[in-house]
Amino acid sequence: MANYLKRPQGTEDVTPERIHKWHTVEKVTREIAESFGFSEIRIPTFEVTELFHRSVGETTDVVQKEMYSVIARETQFTLRPEGTAGTIRAMLQNGLLAEALPQKVFYQLSCFRHERPQAGRLREFHQFGVEMAGAASPYADAEVILLAKTVLDRLGIRDIVLNLNSIGCPTCRANYQKALREFFTPHREQLCETCQERLVRNPMRLLDCKSPEDQAIAKDAPVILDYLCDECKEHFEAVKSALTDMGVDYVINPKIVRGLDYYTKTVFEFITTSIGAQGTVCAGGRYDGLIEQLGGQSVPALGFGMGLERLILTMEQQGCDFLPKKSCDLYIAPMDAAAKPAAMRYANAVREMGLRAEFDLADRSFKAQMKYANKLGARYLVVLGSNELEQGSGQVKNMETGEQKPVRLDSAASFSEDFMQISVTDGFDLKL
Repeated sequence: MANYLKRPQGTEDVTPERIHKWHTVEKVTREIAESFGFSEIRIPTFEVTELFHRSVGETTDVVQKEMYSVIARETQFTLRPEGTAGTIRAMLQNGLLAEALPQKVFYQLSCFRHERPQAGRLREFHQFGVEMAGAASPYADAEVILLAKTVLDRLGIRDIVLNLNSIGCPTCRANYQKALREFFTPHREQLCETCQERLVRNPMRLLDCKSPEDQAIAKDAPVILDYLCDECKEHFEAVKSALTDMGVDYVINPKIVRGLDYYTKTVFEFITTSIGAQGTVCAGGRYDGLIEQLGGQSVPALGFGMGLERLILTMEQQGCDFLPKKSCDLYIAPMDAAAKPAAMRYANAVREMGLRAEFDLADRSFKAQMKYANKLGARYLVVLGSNELEQGSGQVKNMETGEQKPVRLDSAASFSEDFMQISVTDGFDLKL
C-alpha cells in the first residue's frame, strides 16, 4: 500500500464499527459535566505558540520535545498539546471572567504531542476536560474530583485508585525545590541527561522521570508535604476532609507533581492497572497563578483532563458496557424500479419520526437485498412489489421473531403511522 494511503504514525481511524464506544464516553462525560453545572466551550485546534510557552512551561517535556509547531507568515502557531491553556485564553478574550464566578466549562477535543506511540498514548489523542475559574475553596477541589469519579463510576470502570497530593504555592515550593537540589546534586552524574538539566531549572520534575535509575534515586527524596506552608497545609486538609465526607477513597502520593508548570496546591490522578504502565486515565489539579500569568487578574482556577482513548481501552479491558451499535430500524425492499419512488417516500416518512430507514440503492436482486438487510442488522423489513402497491397494503416483518403485520401503502403518512404503531406494540425503543 502506498505511504500516502497509510495514516500517520500515532493516529487512529475510528470506523463505524467502533464509533458507538466513542459515543458512550462522549455522552456520559457531557451529561455528568452538565449535571455539575458546567457548560461546553469550543476552542481552536491551534494557538499562538507563546501561549503554551507561558502556561505549560519552558522546562516541560511538552514544550521542549513534544509540540507540533509551524511558522505561517512570520507567526508561529502550535497544535494544542492540552486543553487548559486555550480554554483560559478563551475565557480572558471573551470576557467570561468578568461575569459571575465561578465560571465552569467543559470540552471534548483533540490534542497533539510528538511522543512515542504506545497503548493508550497517541500523537493525536482526545480529551474530556473541565475548567473552573473563580473558586478558591477546597470544596471546589473536592467537587472537581467528585465529577471525575462520577464519570468513571458511570462508565463502570473498576479498580481505579485516586492518588492525591499537594505541591504547595510558589512560596513553600521554593523551599522544597532548594531541598531537592541539595538532595539530588550529589547524584548528578547518575541522572539521565534530561534530569541533569531539570536539576538546575525545575528539580520537581525529577520526581516525574520514568527512568528506573532516576526513580531509584528519587525514592528517598524529600517529600513536598513536609514543606507546605500553613495556608497550603490547611487547604489540603480541607480537601481530604471533603472527599472523606463524600465517601471518596484516596491514597496520598507525594510523588505526583504533574508534568505542567502551572499547577499549584492540589494535584490528583485516577490510576488503573488495566492498561499496563500507562495507567493514568484522569489527571488534574489547581492552577491558581495561571490566569494572572497569562495577563489576567489574580483568579484561582482548577480542572482536569481525561483521555478518551484510555477510557475506552480501560473499558474494553474490563468488559464494561457500551451503548449498542446503531442499526437500521426499517429496510424497504423494492421488487422493481417502479417501486423505488414509493420506497423513498416511505423511508423518508419513517426518518421524520426519528428512526433509521434505508431502501435499495444498488439495484440488488431480491435475494441480495435480504442478505444486505441482515448485514445492516435491520430490525424490520417491508417488501414493495407491484401487487402490494396496487392493493395499497403490505406486510412489515419483525426480523428477530419472523412475525408479520399489515400496513397501509396508500400514502407515506399512512405507512409511517402503521409502522410506528407496530414498533410500539413490539416494544421497540423509539428514543433518539
